[in-house]
Amino acid sequence: MAMKASLQLRVGTQLTMTPQLQQAIALLQLSTLDLRQEIQQALESNPMLELDDGFGEQAVSEPQSDDWASEIPGELSTDSDWTDTYPDHGSGAGGATGEGPDFERQAAGQTLAGHLMWQLAMIDVNERQRQIAESLIDAVDGTGYLTQPLEEIRDGLRRQGLEGLPTREVEQVLLRLQQFEPTGVFARDLRECLMLQLATLPDDTPLLPQARRLVRQFLEALAADDRRLLKRRLSLDDEALDDAIALVRSLNPRPGSAYAEVGSNYITPDLVAYHDESGWRVELNAEALPRLRIQPDYVALVRRADKSQDNQFLKDHLQEARWLMKSLASRNDTLLRVGREIMARQIDFLEQGEEAMKPLVLADIAQAVEMHESTISRVTTQKFIHTPRGVFELKYFFSSHVGGNGEGDAHSSTAIRARIRKLIADEPPRKPLSDSRLVELLADDGIQVARRTVAKYREALGIPSSSERKRFR
Repeated sequence: MAMKASLQLRVGTQLTMTPQLQQAIALLQLSTLDLRQEIQQALESNPMLELDDGFGEQAVSEPQSDDWASEIPGELSTDSDWTDTYPDHGSGAGGATGEGPDFERQAAGQTLAGHLMWQLAMIDVNERQRQIAESLIDAVDGTGYLTQPLEEIRDGLRRQGLEGLPTREVEQVLLRLQQFEPTGVFARDLRECLMLQLATLPDDTPLLPQARRLVRQFLEALAADDRRLLKRRLSLDDEALDDAIALVRSLNPRPGSAYAEVGSNYITPDLVAYHDESGWRVELNAEALPRLRIQPDYVALVRRADKSQDNQFLKDHLQEARWLMKSLASRNDTLLRVGREIMARQIDFLEQGEEAMKPLVLADIAQAVEMHESTISRVTTQKFIHTPRGVFELKYFFSSHVGGNGEGDAHSSTAIRARIRKLIADEPPRKPLSDSRLVELLADDGIQVARRTVAKYREALGIPSSSERKRFR
């Protein structure tokens, strides 16, 4: 589960402004563009919300809370209890020059397979499990479903050298991959896809047991809109049945569809990394999200505390507005804490470039900030940081441990790829470096990698083999 039950349940039951918020979708997983759209819809539907002048780190501002609304906590934890001890230095994005960075950058979209492969690189698996996982990823279609029976995948792996591989072992790897994002991926049919998504909701989500049973046993009756059968078998009245059906229909039957169209789009970074006289700093980008506040005139009307229908309407919307603002503040706090932890470990990259990238996996950050790995995956996907070296998605700074000099050292796959690129760029034009020679040169730098690994990285960089490079020069 990506977030504590308290946040998911309250967002799902208190905010009724958009379908996404109704169904306990964490704001953490939304990109800045998607979150802006959510905020715009909230502004249009809730008279208690309005834009504050300018932008701000917390993107929230409201008058002092009334006693009747005291059940809303001061903080919403997105995963675990923690207090942000970082001092507020302001945006500071411009550094000493006083000029803000150029935030407009183009970012290429990523395929579903690429996103799944990235997550695979971030978990601890042995070489045999990795080979099985890669075959499973190859068998996932653009909507996120597994298109081949496990027996066929098993047979293909046996032909690749995994002799005696039982279907059970393939299934064990599949169960682990089904925990990947987007939730519901690697399902073998619609029923399994929806059950995977329901499994991520808090156990105390209203009507969750009935929704699970509906999907598990009565999906055909739901498709046929057989309400009489559903009410009888689920022991629900009309209103409760509507709510259970709404919960099921809020799920995504095509979880991979968001990655179907890969293109270029302009992005606004969520974070800014800059250097000043005190060293490296990471702050929220003040331009990423609009600043919200509670409409003070309507709050004054609510304080009359009469029993009129109009006043109850305003109270309900005030409650919803405050939940949204607390959720936004919690999202910002989590994003900032994770971003600072990542960049604290990648200062060498900021100062020296890709070749200095340190190995880093989700578990490293999850342990440091006391959050679940799935939360870190959500925080770092489609969240961007502006650095002096360019704009990068936060997950770019993760790369698996590769190679070493036999004394416990390890190098990130990103750094090794960068080193290979540099070695080839500097090679003699008439005598290109073979993959075997690259292995030797990397070993001189204390990087022990196999020739096939060098070949894989070279091909991933789009660099031809040495014989082809020689022919084209």
